[in-house]
Amino acid sequence: MQKKYERIVAWVQQEIESGALSRGDKLPSENDLMERFGVSRQTVRRAMEELTEKNVVEGRRGSGTYVTANTRRLTGKEIRIAVMLTYVDTYIFPSIIKGIESVLSREGCILQIAMTDNAVEKERTLLREFIHTQSVDGIIAETVKSALPNPNMELYRELEKLGIPVLFVNNYYKELSIPHISMDDRRAGYLAARHLTECGHTRIGGIFKADDGQGHLRYAGYTDALMEQEIKIRGDQVIWIDSEELRTMEEESAKFVKRLKGCTACVCYNDETAYKLVNILSKAGRRVPEDISIVGIDNSGVAKFCPVPLTSVENPAEELGRTAAESIVGKILRNENMETQEFMPKLVMRSSVQVIHEM
Repeated sequence: MQKKYERIVAWVQQEIESGALSRGDKLPSENDLMERFGVSRQTVRRAMEELTEKNVVEGRRGSGTYVTANTRRLTGKEIRIAVMLTYVDTYIFPSIIKGIESVLSREGCILQIAMTDNAVEKERTLLREFIHTQSVDGIIAETVKSALPNPNMELYRELEKLGIPVLFVNNYYKELSIPHISMDDRRAGYLAARHLTECGHTRIGGIFKADDGQGHLRYAGYTDALMEQEIKIRGDQVIWIDSEELRTMEEESAKFVKRLKGCTACVCYNDETAYKLVNILSKAGRRVPEDISIVGIDNSGVAKFCPVPLTSVENPAEELGRTAAESIVGKILRNENMETQEFMPKLVMRSSVQVIHEM
């Protein structure tokens, strides 16, 4: 004979299967359920405990009990994962997507690609759409200008309240407790600068992104390596640029040539920055690596096919994508915890660094 609390459990599950209750919906109050089923408060609470143990619902202090189960899965609908990147078809992003797609196709999930163009307003539009339609089961997101104040934090929190898991890839917002899958960017900056010090350089400049959290972390690693060797960090030889200035670097070439005057080496925020710097210096009559050595970060195709093949710190982009996809699928299908993972980078040496012996 079915126990009283089991009747409530069966009713909630049936409401979910029929589509009457969806993920993020609030269940009737304890009083309403007591009246509906003619049972005691203790019986209702026993039913909620059972549903919580099955990861169907969760109680929120002062608010009530909400459906957290993936109702699309329970009703036989396909699982859809949105991948929201700043850019899609350039630089390291195709590798990230390749890694994600390999996992989602294996798991029978649908990949939905969205692009923010690294713009806060477009990020906001996409997040609002995900909240309004609840058409996706999880979101893998690359952050937008993560070093700057962002008005979209509450939208990410709203997604979490709806039971739609979010995982950051390649970067993250430090204001949120959402896990991220990335390279250890501070270590990457450190490896780039340490390699230059090991090659005898002491006058080492740097170019870093000001509006990107990765830029700040890579700068921190750069300063770690210089201080380790008691090399003076000269602010006038560190150039901060934002996303727009990165795209138009060559239009401001005189600034870069002037600021790096006297430097024998430079750590660049990424390979794209390094590639453009090689062109700028070449037009100014400065040879790489004979006059100035350059190290990039990411070890992208840009590094390999630069006029001077670039020494670069490898960003395991495809592995980041696979790991992010495995993590979010595990959360959606098996309610596994998602955890932050930062991959250790490694240096890939090519032709852009010269060993010198300074007095």
